Amino acid sequence: MASVPADMKAVYISKTGGTEVLEYKTDVPIPTPTDGEVLVKNDFIGVNFIDTYFRSGLYAAPHFPYILGREAEGTVVAVGPGDVLGFNVGDRVAYLGERSYAEYTTTPAAKTVKVPSSFKLGTAAAALLQGLTALTLVREAHNVKKGDWVLVHAAAGGTGLLLCQLLKAIGANTIGTVSTPKKAELAKQNGANHVINYSHEDVKAKVLEITGGQGCIAIFDGVGKSTFDLSLECVARKGSLISFGNASGAVPPVTIGRLVAKNVRLMRPSLVSYITTREELTGYTEELFAFIEKDDFNVRVHETYPLSEVKRAHEDLESRKTTGKLLLDPSK
Repeated sequence: MASVPADMKAVYISKTGGTEVLEYKTDVPIPTPTDGEVLVKNDFIGVNFIDTYFRSGLYAAPHFPYILGREAEGTVVAVGPGDVLGFNVGDRVAYLGERSYAEYTTTPAAKTVKVPSSFKLGTAAAALLQGLTALTLVREAHNVKKGDWVLVHAAAGGTGLLLCQLLKAIGANTIGTVSTPKKAELAKQNGANHVINYSHEDVKAKVLEITGGQGCIAIFDGVGKSTFDLSLECVARKGSLISFGNASGAVPPVTIGRLVAKNVRLMRPSLVSYITTREELTGYTEELFAFIEKDDFNVRVHETYPLSEVKRAHEDLESRKTTGKLLLDPSK
């Protein structure tokens, strides 16, 4: 076991609400790993929309007080009893688990992966959750083929940029929606064939114009409430509408008859249900890390915030003015 202090910095919520409920503390007891767990000293922590869902109450926290966060990268400083899958103190790792908004986190070894030595610090934290989301979307939610027309909402966001790069690698024709010229250029640089600025362009009209009136065979919509109806209008006959996020709020209940006119498939996938087994997690992670290493994927970080400035990070993310990934640095 490496030398570990008694207390740490962490971000709690004791109730749900806006960013005012985020509590930054410096005297939180460091947890002890239990059976099958490792203790990780976090170097970088990923900020994701799911964190804002737990903070706001859209998703129910399991208890209060509750440490937010779903991913991080760092170094193993202690291992618990039982089978920890060969992880050792000193291993550089990333994980998908709870309570990552802290200097130290205990996490199941089964949800932890080793980080390639070639990765610069922060890459794994910036890529893991959103990268696995993007990869499972194009492999399983709708198995995208070369030549497919695909629409990606929020194409300059963290998941959007990775989706654009994956779709380019597959050979799909990607249309991205964005809100600013800067975001449009970024989406194009990362593989989008066409970009629509929804702040002043008619998205439906442009999609139909670009696709010759057919629409898109797959739509990846992480925005949710504000784009759902538009996505349904833009999907092609026998196409798939994959609603995978709630950035603008949860999609209201849907009348199933709305899918009849074009024989549309509607899906609301969850990453965790694609990587439930150890084999699924390691298989997809190896594929993702290979894309980053061998295909020179751009894992864009918008900004790295001190953990003490977590409120600003959440405000920036929810403003939809960011591009790429937001990270937290627990050493600050």
